Amino acid sequence: MASADEAPLIVLEGVNKWFGSLHVLRDVDLSISRGEVIVVIGPSGSGKSTLCRAINRLETIDKGRIVFDGQPLPAEGRALARLRSDVGMVFQSFNLFAHKTIVQNVSLGPVKVRGESPAAAREHAMALLDRVGIADQAAKYPAQLSGGQQQRAAIARALAMRPKAMLFDEPTSALDPEMVGEVLEVMTSLAGEGMTMVVVTHEMGFARHAAHRVVFMADGQLVEQAPPTEFFANPRSDRAKDFLSKILTH
Repeated sequence: MASADEAPLIVLEGVNKWFGSLHVLRDVDLSISRGEVIVVIGPSGSGKSTLCRAINRLETIDKGRIVFDGQPLPAEGRALARLRSDVGMVFQSFNLFAHKTIVQNVSLGPVKVRGESPAAAREHAMALLDRVGIADQAAKYPAQLSGGQQQRAAIARALAMRPKAMLFDEPTSALDPEMVGEVLEVMTSLAGEGMTMVVVTHEMGFARHAAHRVVFMADGQLVEQAPPTEFFANPRSDRAKDFLSKILTH
């Protein structure tokens, strides 16, 4: 994690977002250091995914500002494309190109966006597929892989852009239970290697073991944040206590 005097990588200041009359983000302030792993938890509909998607401007905000690596988020054009290549995103659905092989999926972005040679991009793609444990699946198409393998391919694809940060929007929620562990294992190893990560998840075990800080949201607000040992042992707000009592008894 970054030293205290180094500028944070991601800063949200007074961020608000409405969907029509629904106020989904309410005055959210959050600062994320380089190398920090933030896990965002809370009840459904609390604004977690909207917050995650706002960081790379997949969702626009209505008020406030977001700064990434010292620069306010660009509105559009090449600057926005550059930002998106610096911020990897992994979704619930894997969003792989069905008509391309796994290695093609992973190497496409670096060639198109970063200008890498196809040979270099493919070599890097194979190294990443090996890192996430599916190098033997490189020549297959997404439909031939399990959900867990497809999500690991999606992580490799995001890493292929050499991002400064990774956003995970409920990356295991579409997976069968037996596949969740293999994806969390890859994410835990990434966290251990110092990748800046913002993870929206219901996986409390991951939050306990991999997060530097747990951020609890409810009703569009950032209710409390604390290191996982402190948060799980002694949540301060009634909302967090209520949430944990429901989720940890199942």
